[in-house]
Amino acid sequence: MRLLEARFKTISPIVCLFTSITSSLVVLKMTKINVALYGVGEIGSLIAKAAYMRGLNIVGAIDIDPKKIGKDLGEIIGLKEKIGATITNNVDNLKNVDIMLHATGTYLDKIYNQLETCIKLNCDIISTCETLAYPYYRYPELAKRIDQLAKEHNVTVIGTGVNPGFILDTLVAVLTSPSWNVEHIRAVRSLNAAYRRSNFQKKIGVGMTPEEAKKKLSLGEITGHVGYAESVLLISKFLNLEVNRVEEKQIPIVARKNIKIGNVNIEKGYVLGLRGYGIGYQNDKEIIRVELKAYVGAKDYEEITIKGTPEIKWRSNGTQGDIATVGMIVNMIPRVLDAKPGLLTMADLEIPRYFSKLQ
Repeated sequence: MRLLEARFKTISPIVCLFTSITSSLVVLKMTKINVALYGVGEIGSLIAKAAYMRGLNIVGAIDIDPKKIGKDLGEIIGLKEKIGATITNNVDNLKNVDIMLHATGTYLDKIYNQLETCIKLNCDIISTCETLAYPYYRYPELAKRIDQLAKEHNVTVIGTGVNPGFILDTLVAVLTSPSWNVEHIRAVRSLNAAYRRSNFQKKIGVGMTPEEAKKKLSLGEITGHVGYAESVLLISKFLNLEVNRVEEKQIPIVARKNIKIGNVNIEKGYVLGLRGYGIGYQNDKEIIRVELKAYVGAKDYEEITIKGTPEIKWRSNGTQGDIATVGMIVNMIPRVLDAKPGLLTMADLEIPRYFSKLQ
């Protein structure tokens, strides 16, 4: 809503009053949304394609790869035409950006400067950064700085995706809608790593020795999954459960026999992937548990169990992670454009949904 109000505020108080009570869907139909991409890697390219397919006005993109700089975004993401958006390595080259779709990193301290420069462009930001989904846990000081800066520039900043951002947190909150009370939550995501991209396989240790995987995890050379605590704390915030302690752990899964699935071959004794969890405690009592099983040969499914009144159990046959992450980023655009300024989480906004057109 801020976007439309800013453009009409000099016309008349009556118009401003009208815009303040008009639904976000109507607002989006009335105004042109200029989008830019920060990061044009595998996920960033998918986000760009999805944004283009929705008819968004892409005005530019940022990347550090010298092979991409100066080229039209359409060429880089595999479209059959140029779209008039040039890739640059300098944020200052971008003009009139309403919202930045950001996909460069996992850890907030590594991407903070990127976010800061985007905020100073006076544009909203939706980022795939996992630790930005609930930054107050690992980076409370940076979160405070981002929130203050975003408010000064009248913009909204949020981190989201499929996980954290949806399956193990926002979806959990939605499933509690008919609950009289909630005693315990367990959310599990299981995926067959054999069919995931190579970068994902690498970060969960596929093909390594158990000792190598454990060492690399401890040194941060591979990340495994990042977001257990963020999902636990998002659920806590959604439901006001007041979790006061979070525990996280990841364990490599070792092949008990030689395994071949698709193009992936793992010998007995080597790592298939990992199993991890995050637990939220309320006065030392476990109240939330989120789990991820990501290894070669795992079954594809998600399952959420809510103990309380009534008992609720939901199960799926699995969700394509990269595609779903992109969908979340793009479908959050109307919610973010209509949000208050500052650093927000999924628990601060209305639940997103698919939209066919923005304008």
